[in-house]
Amino acid sequence: MRDDTWLKTRFEQIWSLFFPEVEKKNVFIRWKGHWKNKFGHIKRTKKGSEIAINLLFKDLRVPEDIVKLTIAHEIVHYMHGFHSHLPRQYDHPHQGGIVDKVLKEKGFSYALKQERQWYKTEWLPLYKELCPEKAQPHPRSIRRRSMWSMLFK
Repeated sequence: MRDDTWLKTRFEQIWSLFFPEVEKKNVFIRWKGHWKNKFGHIKRTKKGSEIAINLLFKDLRVPEDIVKLTIAHEIVHYMHGFHSHLPRQYDHPHQGGIVDKVLKEKGFSYALKQERQWYKTEWLPLYKELCPEKAQPHPRSIRRRSMWSMLFK
């Protein structure tokens, strides 16, 4: 089962195996959110740097490699000084594809390919199943779309 202990264990393993050169200071990980278009994020809190992983990834139908890749992705942001105590190395978090470049250097090429394919074929149907209330378009957006289409037929 993917509980808090499982997540923290994976986080520690990924950090020690793939990012041993990165100083780890006041950084913690947790499950958070039911996001459709975001797998995780990092932000500063009063406690330190918080890495949040999409709560829906607790579901075992989400491949473990996707969860590991998401953790590694957020560690790369931390490493580059985004929402961490480390000096910022870039103006923008994804500048020039730097995150994917580092992930590939660290051996995550296979997971990046898997993620693209999984997102295209499996993520959206799974999201709709897990969050049916969020998967439906908002009634106002339906009204706007239908009014717009009537005006410009």
